[in-house]
Amino acid sequence: MSSPAAVLPGSAVPSKDLVEQTYTKVFWRLVPFLMLCYVVAYLDRVNVGFAKLQMSQDLGFSETVYGFGAGVFFIGYFLFEVPSNVILHKVGARIWIARIMVTWGIISGAFLFVNSATTFYIMRFLLGLAEAGFYPGVILYTTAWFPAHRRAKVIAVFMAAIPVSGIFGNPLSGWIMDAFNGAHGLAGWQWMFVIEAVLVGVAVFFYLDNRASEAKWLNDAEKAVIERDIAADNVGKETSPHSIATVFKNGRVWFMSFIYFCFVTGQYGLTFWMPTLVKSTGVQGNLNIGLISAIPFLFAVFVMILLGRSADRMRERRWHLIVPALCGAVGFVVAATAGSTTIAIMALSVAAGGVLTCAPLFWSLPTAFLSGAGAAAGIALINSVGNLAGFASPYVIGALKDYSGNTATGMYALAAMLVLGSIATFVTPKGLVNR
Repeated sequence: MSSPAAVLPGSAVPSKDLVEQTYTKVFWRLVPFLMLCYVVAYLDRVNVGFAKLQMSQDLGFSETVYGFGAGVFFIGYFLFEVPSNVILHKVGARIWIARIMVTWGIISGAFLFVNSATTFYIMRFLLGLAEAGFYPGVILYTTAWFPAHRRAKVIAVFMAAIPVSGIFGNPLSGWIMDAFNGAHGLAGWQWMFVIEAVLVGVAVFFYLDNRASEAKWLNDAEKAVIERDIAADNVGKETSPHSIATVFKNGRVWFMSFIYFCFVTGQYGLTFWMPTLVKSTGVQGNLNIGLISAIPFLFAVFVMILLGRSADRMRERRWHLIVPALCGAVGFVVAATAGSTTIAIMALSVAAGGVLTCAPLFWSLPTAFLSGAGAAAGIALINSVGNLAGFASPYVIGALKDYSGNTATGMYALAAMLVLGSIATFVTPKGLVNR
């Protein structure tokens, strides 16, 4: 194995001030914009949870039909995830992420034509097909700009888009559904899909650079800092020319997929069913449901950023993942048995802080031992398998709710999956992931 010094460009060691200046500049140039893109993506993905409050009644959907339709998104997502990320690795993030965003915006707007369970299933499947590759593509993109010991905070801030979309998106969705219901012959949920089909793909094409060497907003010294750190970061990782094929035989990758599946089960159980859970506590009115649903997501923003910074500072990954996962499990159990709206929201806040923190901290694990083409395929495979939980979670909870008449059983199932993910994380060798 080569020493890091052998692969670093240039011989001069940059000053600490230059290094911090460079990464601060890169952070503020890239991360807020990527976060905005993910807010749009996540709203398009989960606003069906709000549409359900009217759509299920208007179209006669059972809880099982809704759960299946919400989850079928991830079948299309699963099928095109790995090919999409491999294409991104070849053509660059600027072109491919722009293509993804334009396509999903068009399909999201077309949801106003849903008039049956079949068309609901078809549109959700196509939306998943269109969006496949965006999230793992951004995770891969960060590996070209930030070394491993800086990525937990970066990914945590990027993924704060999930609770941010809940903070602003839930009240916005509730307001649109109430204010526009019946306008021009369309239901409120139809207007929501049209108004929230925001297209920012064109901005991606002009704004993003594929790598530091292409960035005109960096000077030569700043480019050298990034190239030096990324080269050192890739020493010893799995980068063989055949890694795209062999990644499917890599036991570590499949084990990571299992861990991620467990955590994503909790994440989508929360985001798809939050409006229904809040409504079940006695809250009336879509706008009120949206405002109250934003509280757990607001709490989650602070937890995600705090633990992301802590994980980078301490260069410790496993316990920073295990603790929030177990807290999320406790939150689900308490929420399932809560006797008042106040207790339920407090418990859901703990659950949100736990499960939404798991995802950004999780990605510090596989990116610690994958890079290059292997990272493109490995990250996409882990994300696609893990996100099958996005299909299983809402469908199973919907079926359990139809069977039992309440959501408590589903919440217990989500808690159990988070505990399993915690156990699997604990047995992961810390020397493999603590970088």
